[in-house]
Amino acid sequence: MKHLLCLCFALLCLVACAKQSNNSIERNKQAMYRFETMINTADDALAEELVAPDAPFYTPASPEPLYGGKGYLSVVHWMRQSFSDVQWKLEEMVADEQKVAVRWTLTATHDGEFMGVPPTGKKIKTTVMNFYYFNKDGKITNDIAADGMIGILRPLGLSK
Repeated sequence: MKHLLCLCFALLCLVACAKQSNNSIERNKQAMYRFETMINTADDALAEELVAPDAPFYTPASPEPLYGGKGYLSVVHWMRQSFSDVQWKLEEMVADEQKVAVRWTLTATHDGEFMGVPPTGKKIKTTVMNFYYFNKDGKITNDIAADGMIGILRPLGLSK
């Protein structure tokens, strides 16, 4: 009887862990849909809600990392200086309890100076991959981007 009780307790623990795991995965996925809204609208309140204050982000416009929601949005604002209509569309994602991989489609018009290149009026459409890491509270703590910048540089003649 004692072994049966231990087995039942172990099964209940496994079910509870699996349920918590599924909740974390769904929470992270939902956060990414809201993140899409955040980057396309530059919503400060959403940025503060979704991004951990100590999360570092990097941009070619800043030699030092930028932190938190405001830091992430500064990357968005940096892009909008050169591509005022930039939009990111979440096309696909894969998630686990701590990270989400997202394939984005970025569309924009080059209507401002970008890395020394005057506006060309060229329309850009490229695929970008990012990996987002979450803390236990469901906030983004890191964003690692695959090399999507080439999709922006090539149409502007900055890369072959």
